Amino acid sequence: MPSKHETETALEEAVLQLIEQNGGTRHTDLIRGLIATALQLMDDETSRGDLKILNATLKELRYAFKIFAPYRHVRKVSVFGSSRTGQGTPECAQARGFAQRMVEEGFMVITGAGPGVMEAANAGAGADKSFGVGILLPFGEPINFVIRNDPKLIEFKYFFTRKLLFVKETDAFVFLPGGFGTQDEAFEVLTLLQTGKSEPIPLVFLDAPGGFYWREWLSYVEHHHLRRGLISQEDFHLFKVTDNVEKAVEEICAFYHRYHSMRFVRDRLVLRLSKPLPSGRLKALSEEFTDILTRGEIEESGPLGEEMNEPEIAHLRRLVLHFDREHYSRLRLLIDRINSP
Repeated sequence: MPSKHETETALEEAVLQLIEQNGGTRHTDLIRGLIATALQLMDDETSRGDLKILNATLKELRYAFKIFAPYRHVRKVSVFGSSRTGQGTPECAQARGFAQRMVEEGFMVITGAGPGVMEAANAGAGADKSFGVGILLPFGEPINFVIRNDPKLIEFKYFFTRKLLFVKETDAFVFLPGGFGTQDEAFEVLTLLQTGKSEPIPLVFLDAPGGFYWREWLSYVEHHHLRRGLISQEDFHLFKVTDNVEKAVEEICAFYHRYHSMRFVRDRLVLRLSKPLPSGRLKALSEEFTDILTRGEIEESGPLGEEMNEPEIAHLRRLVLHFDREHYSRLRLLIDRINSP
């Protein structure tokens, strides 16, 4: 009778052999890690209920990654807002107009696939440029007509896997007025940006023309968060509040005017640029942002050796700095300075 360890080893080797028989993969080490983790669940004597959660989570994420994969080269904006908002309201008109403008700028639109603001945003973008990231609720919230039968619709059992996809796949966030769910997503995104658990990306709170929903929210944040020292003044660089669609579009597009993306390489932060910096800008940046550097200055560079697994962006220029990995609101301001004319 083989031991548990021998059984696990034989099963892992059998799976890896199956991988090789089907052409192999350059990610065999990670597949091996997934298998090893799954096998360790037996040693842990994990309960059936916990295994169901893990199994459903892995299935949801695998399918979602598959759906988004063909569109990874296209920038996307996630639009949030209430499912209870009527289509004839100013909020829905804003969502529809904003989504249409972002498609004109080359973006695709991600919503929660429901009615209200989500339906308006999907309608403004059109089905071809829309994703629906829905949630299965006990009362069965309907999927909006735009995305209902589209292959880019994904329905999740768990909010946490759905949230992961919103953050992982988007290049910008826009929040229109909404209830608990909208507020939950907004504060989670702010937390991720503030703590560096998400890369810097544009975040816009878009009101109806002349509306005060987000202006009052901003007043609350200033009064209860800032004045009590629970956040810093610099955290206001992380987002923009407006009631103007064109200003919302400009905030997002300007963020990608020169900045492209970022990556940490050991103890260095690499900022990729799609356009070169104006003459003299590099020295000014090093002087203005010396407070977030652990040593040295901001330097220009070509791709680092560790970036050679991304040949599609090898042509981009780089700014390399020893970032303190703490002041992400200041990092966002650095990106804004990089993008300025």
